[in-house]
Amino acid sequence: MTDFMTALPVILIQPTYPGDLQAASTSSRLATFAEIATKLSFLSTSTSAAFVPVPNTSHAQSCLKSLKNAIEKSDAMLYAPSANDVEKNCKVMSLRCYIWELLVVIMEEEIVGPKANCIFDFNARLPKDNFVGCRPCEAYSLKNITVFLDRLNNLLEEMTTQWNTLNIMNKT
Repeated sequence: MTDFMTALPVILIQPTYPGDLQAASTSSRLATFAEIATKLSFLSTSTSAAFVPVPNTSHAQSCLKSLKNAIEKSDAMLYAPSANDVEKNCKVMSLRCYIWELLVVIMEEEIVGPKANCIFDFNARLPKDNFVGCRPCEAYSLKNITVFLDRLNNLLEEMTTQWNTLNIMNKT
Protein backbone atom coordinates (compact mmCIF):
# COMPACT_ATOMS: atom_id res chain seq x y z
CA MET A 1 0.00 0.00 0.00
CA THR A 2 1.34 3.42 -0.86
CA ASP A 3 1.65 6.31 1.57
CA PHE A 4 -1.08 8.41 -0.01
CA MET A 5 -3.61 5.69 0.71
CA THR A 6 -2.88 5.19 4.40
CA ALA A 7 -5.07 7.95 5.80
CA LEU A 8 -8.82 7.80 5.31
CA PRO A 9 -10.31 11.18 4.46
CA VAL A 10 -13.21 12.29 6.62
CA ILE A 11 -16.14 14.08 5.02
CA LEU A 12 -18.93 15.88 6.85
CA ILE A 13 -22.16 14.83 5.18
CA GLN A 14 -25.86 15.34 5.58
CA PRO A 15 -27.28 11.90 4.76
CA THR A 16 -29.88 12.90 2.18
CA TYR A 17 -28.94 10.98 -0.93
CA PRO A 18 -31.55 8.76 -2.59
CA GLY A 19 -32.21 5.50 -0.80
CA ASP A 20 -30.74 6.61 2.51
CA LEU A 21 -32.83 5.29 5.38
CA GLN A 22 -31.47 8.03 7.62
CA ALA A 23 -32.52 10.85 5.27
CA ALA A 24 -35.24 11.94 7.67
CA SER A 25 -32.60 12.78 10.26
CA THR A 26 -31.59 16.41 10.44
CA SER A 27 -28.22 15.97 12.13
CA SER A 28 -24.94 15.96 10.24
CA ARG A 29 -22.40 13.29 11.02
CA LEU A 30 -18.82 12.48 10.20
CA ALA A 31 -18.33 9.73 7.65
CA THR A 32 -15.21 8.33 6.07
CA PHE A 33 -15.01 7.93 2.33
CA ALA A 34 -15.03 4.17 2.93
CA GLU A 35 -18.44 4.45 4.64
CA ILE A 36 -19.79 6.54 1.80
CA ALA A 37 -18.34 4.15 -0.74
CA THR A 38 -19.87 1.16 0.99
CA LYS A 39 -23.26 2.84 1.20
CA LEU A 40 -23.13 3.57 -2.54
CA SER A 41 -22.01 0.01 -3.39
CA PHE A 42 -18.60 1.13 -4.59
CA LEU A 43 -16.54 -1.64 -3.09
CA SER A 44 -15.95 -5.04 -4.63
CA THR A 45 -13.59 -7.94 -4.10
CA SER A 46 -13.31 -9.36 -7.60
CA THR A 47 -10.02 -9.00 -9.49
CA SER A 48 -10.51 -9.41 -13.22
CA ALA A 49 -8.81 -7.67 -16.12
CA ALA A 50 -11.04 -9.20 -18.81
CA PHE A 51 -13.30 -7.15 -21.07
CA VAL A 52 -16.36 -6.08 -19.12
CA PRO A 53 -19.43 -4.77 -20.92
CA VAL A 54 -20.47 -1.28 -19.84
CA PRO A 55 -24.01 0.03 -19.87
CA ASN A 56 -24.89 2.49 -22.60
CA THR A 57 -22.83 5.56 -21.76
CA SER A 58 -24.91 7.83 -24.01
CA HIS A 59 -27.58 7.73 -21.29
CA ALA A 60 -24.97 8.86 -18.74
CA GLN A 61 -24.02 11.70 -21.09
CA SER A 62 -27.59 12.99 -21.14
CA CYS A 63 -27.81 12.63 -17.34
CA LEU A 64 -24.62 14.63 -16.93
CA LYS A 65 -25.86 17.29 -19.33
CA SER A 66 -29.04 17.74 -17.29
CA LEU A 67 -26.96 18.08 -14.08
CA LYS A 68 -24.35 20.43 -15.48
CA ASN A 69 -25.81 23.70 -14.13
CA ALA A 70 -26.29 22.25 -10.64
CA ILE A 71 -22.83 20.70 -10.33
CA GLU A 72 -20.89 23.59 -11.89
CA LYS A 73 -21.57 25.50 -8.66
CA SER A 74 -19.27 23.14 -6.77
CA ASP A 75 -15.83 24.36 -5.79
CA ALA A 76 -14.67 20.79 -5.11
CA MET A 77 -11.34 19.53 -6.33
CA LEU A 78 -11.91 16.11 -7.86
CA TYR A 79 -9.79 13.21 -9.08
CA ALA A 80 -9.86 13.55 -12.86
CA PRO A 81 -7.70 11.23 -14.95
CA SER A 82 -6.77 12.63 -18.34
CA ALA A 83 -7.05 10.54 -21.48
CA ASN A 84 -3.26 10.07 -21.39
CA ASP A 85 -3.41 8.76 -17.80
CA VAL A 86 -5.73 5.83 -18.54
CA GLU A 87 -4.63 2.58 -20.13
CA LYS A 88 -6.98 0.90 -22.59
CA ASN A 89 -7.95 -1.91 -20.20
CA CYS A 90 -8.65 0.62 -17.42
CA LYS A 91 -11.31 2.78 -19.13
CA VAL A 92 -14.15 1.25 -17.08
CA MET A 93 -12.20 1.72 -13.85
CA SER A 94 -11.56 5.34 -14.84
CA LEU A 95 -15.28 5.82 -15.51
CA ARG A 96 -16.03 4.40 -12.06
CA CYS A 97 -13.64 6.95 -10.55
CA TYR A 98 -15.44 9.78 -12.32
CA ILE A 99 -18.88 8.53 -11.31
CA TRP A 100 -17.81 8.15 -7.67
CA GLU A 101 -16.49 11.70 -7.63
CA LEU A 102 -19.67 12.92 -9.31
CA LEU A 103 -21.78 11.18 -6.66
CA VAL A 104 -19.83 12.98 -3.94
CA VAL A 105 -20.55 16.32 -5.64
CA ILE A 106 -24.25 15.39 -5.94
CA MET A 107 -24.35 14.67 -2.22
CA GLU A 108 -22.35 17.76 -1.23
CA GLU A 109 -24.48 20.06 -3.38
CA GLU A 110 -27.62 18.29 -2.09
CA ILE A 111 -28.92 17.62 -5.58
CA VAL A 112 -31.98 15.38 -5.44
CA GLY A 113 -34.57 14.14 -7.88
CA PRO A 114 -34.54 12.36 -11.23
CA LYS A 115 -31.38 14.12 -12.43
CA ALA A 116 -29.36 12.82 -9.49
CA ASN A 117 -31.10 9.43 -9.51
CA CYS A 118 -30.00 9.00 -13.11
CA ILE A 119 -26.33 9.03 -12.05
CA PHE A 120 -27.02 6.76 -9.04
CA ASP A 121 -28.74 4.29 -11.39
CA PHE A 122 -25.87 4.43 -13.88
CA ASN A 123 -23.42 3.75 -11.05
CA ALA A 124 -25.44 0.70 -10.01
CA ARG A 125 -25.14 -0.72 -13.55
CA LEU A 126 -21.39 -0.27 -13.80
CA PRO A 127 -19.31 -3.44 -13.48
CA LYS A 128 -18.14 -3.98 -9.90
CA ASP A 129 -14.83 -5.60 -10.81
CA ASN A 130 -11.54 -4.17 -9.68
CA PHE A 131 -9.12 -4.20 -12.56
CA VAL A 132 -5.65 -5.61 -11.98
CA GLY A 133 -3.00 -3.09 -12.94
CA CYS A 134 -5.34 -0.09 -12.95
CA ARG A 135 -4.40 2.89 -10.84
CA PRO A 136 -6.68 3.73 -7.89
CA CYS A 137 -8.80 6.86 -8.25
CA GLU A 138 -6.70 8.70 -5.68
CA ALA A 139 -3.59 8.31 -7.86
CA TYR A 140 -4.91 10.83 -10.39
CA SER A 141 -4.50 14.57 -10.09
CA LEU A 142 -7.11 16.80 -8.48
CA LYS A 143 -8.83 19.21 -10.83
CA ASN A 144 -11.58 21.80 -10.57
CA ILE A 145 -15.14 21.00 -11.65
CA THR A 146 -14.68 22.53 -15.12
CA VAL A 147 -11.70 20.33 -16.01
CA PHE A 148 -13.39 17.35 -14.33
CA LEU A 149 -16.57 17.75 -16.43
CA ASP A 150 -14.60 18.23 -19.64
CA ARG A 151 -12.56 15.08 -19.06
CA LEU A 152 -15.60 13.07 -17.99
CA ASN A 153 -17.50 14.16 -21.10
CA ASN A 154 -14.53 13.16 -23.28
CA LEU A 155 -14.37 9.72 -21.67
CA LEU A 156 -18.13 9.21 -21.99
CA GLU A 157 -18.00 10.27 -25.64
CA GLU A 158 -15.18 7.83 -26.35
CA MET A 159 -16.95 4.99 -24.54
CA THR A 160 -20.27 5.76 -26.26
CA THR A 161 -18.55 5.52 -29.64
CA GLN A 162 -17.00 2.18 -28.64
CA TRP A 163 -20.33 0.92 -27.28
CA ASN A 164 -22.15 1.87 -30.49
CA THR A 165 -19.42 0.25 -32.61
CA LEU A 166 -19.66 -3.00 -30.65
CA ASN A 167 -23.44 -3.04 -31.02
CA ILE A 168 -23.17 -2.51 -34.78
CA MET A 169 -20.60 -5.31 -35.04
CA ASN A 170 -22.81 -7.65 -32.99
CA LYS A 171 -25.78 -7.01 -35.28
CA THR A 172 -23.88 -8.04 -38.42
